[in-house]
Amino acid sequence: MLNSKFGRPSLKTVLKTSTVAGLTAVMLSTGVPGQVIESFADPVKVQAPQAPSFADVVSAVSPAVVSVRVQSETQAASDNSNFSFNFGGQGFEDLPDDHPLKRFFRDFGGPQFRDGPDSDRSERNGPRRLRPTSQGSGFFISEDGYLVTNNHVIADGAAYTVVLDDGTELDAKLIGSDSRTDLAVLKVDANREFTYVNFADDTKVRVGDWVVAVGNPFGLGGSVTAGIISARGRDIGSGPYDDYIQIDAAVNRGNSGGPAFNLEGEVIGINTAIFSPSGGNVGIAFAIPASVARDVVTELMKDGKVERGWLGVQIQPVNKDIAESLGLSEAQGALVVAPQEGSPGQKAGIKEGDVITALNGDPIKDARDLARKVAAMNPNAKVDIAIWRDGKSQNLEVTLGNLASEQSASADTETPEAPAPSTEQALASLGITVAPAEDGAGLSVVEVDPESEAAGRGLRAGEKIVSVNNQSVKTAADIEKVIEQARNDGRSRALFQVESDRGSRFIALPINEG
Repeated sequence: MLNSKFGRPSLKTVLKTSTVAGLTAVMLSTGVPGQVIESFADPVKVQAPQAPSFADVVSAVSPAVVSVRVQSETQAASDNSNFSFNFGGQGFEDLPDDHPLKRFFRDFGGPQFRDGPDSDRSERNGPRRLRPTSQGSGFFISEDGYLVTNNHVIADGAAYTVVLDDGTELDAKLIGSDSRTDLAVLKVDANREFTYVNFADDTKVRVGDWVVAVGNPFGLGGSVTAGIISARGRDIGSGPYDDYIQIDAAVNRGNSGGPAFNLEGEVIGINTAIFSPSGGNVGIAFAIPASVARDVVTELMKDGKVERGWLGVQIQPVNKDIAESLGLSEAQGALVVAPQEGSPGQKAGIKEGDVITALNGDPIKDARDLARKVAAMNPNAKVDIAIWRDGKSQNLEVTLGNLASEQSASADTETPEAPAPSTEQALASLGITVAPAEDGAGLSVVEVDPESEAAGRGLRAGEKIVSVNNQSVKTAADIEKVIEQARNDGRSRALFQVESDRGSRFIALPINEG
């Protein structure tokens, strides 16, 4: 007898069962657990979602990816000594004659150390020889042996060796390189056809897409890592044409110059840099977009060099404060700090303080956008440039120059130091004290209130104010007059052009009373 308030269950009680891992748990109709008995049911099999596999992509593209070994020239000693000495950046010959190490090696170190201090060092040096200096990755882009890598991989190289995925080593020659985009093209001449890959249309690349990086990290040979595209249009401060794809994948030293593939086996970018506070991989890498690489590589294969359009103006971004001070409705465009003397921009009438807002009708987002668009054009091309000047828009026609041939002309000239000020005057509303510059060009900044917004914007004593709202100023009264006009126009900020030993720049300062 079952002494329970539930009473004794009947043999006719309906059974409820559930099968878990091969056992059947018996439940009574009352909900009270009953006896567990064996079951001959099959074990439970969970149908997991299918994870993506990169095996097909990797097997297809790996023959096109290579290791690039670079050798540079070095001076060999005449006695074929394998010793090399360096003391804090100095060679043996640079040590003082009475240095104990120099006396030691002169006595015991061989003929090259026993020459007197007045001997000709060139006579002690033997023929130049090659030594390994760097190693990276690359990939074939044609069946006749053209391949792409990074400029920083092959820089200063004298000989290049390409190692295929099957271990075959082949000599390569440098066709051309471009330091501004960090790209280079090598050519392998061999009696064979090479597996090659194509560039993707990176305009279709989306943040979140899968990406596969293939390369030669740490000289280990072909290695594969995978991740996703986490951002586009990254500026990492490497140059005026920064427009990198950010990849969250394990890209390491030696992956430089290697391709990043989409799942169709097309190259969406070329790995060129990593974010690495510690020197190792932290999962953030940057790749040159395929669209940039395709254009540069095509020119290198054709001419061995890249020619770019040249406007010849120093520019800076337009932030919200600068836009407000100039009466622009949006913070976009490129603010002209100074046109270079004799440049195409200066000849066309572009002035400091102008904002370039469009190029051939295409809006300019920021200073980097202008630099990239001008560089993508051919030298001697005629372009229509829209500028914002004196509160209104106007157009100028410019014939671009050649960046390669105008490099020397684009070098910054030194700004003379501001002479000692004479008569000082405080501008309390700005938190600065100024005095006329002795050369008559602008006002020297004598003092800056450390609590003022001028100090927060980076204005420093010793710098010179050249203009305010694109109007030349020679006295404190000139500044006050321009500021008063800006207030009457309903503006809360004025644009100050400032010169220092670091060059010229614009800053927007508040001009409210008090």
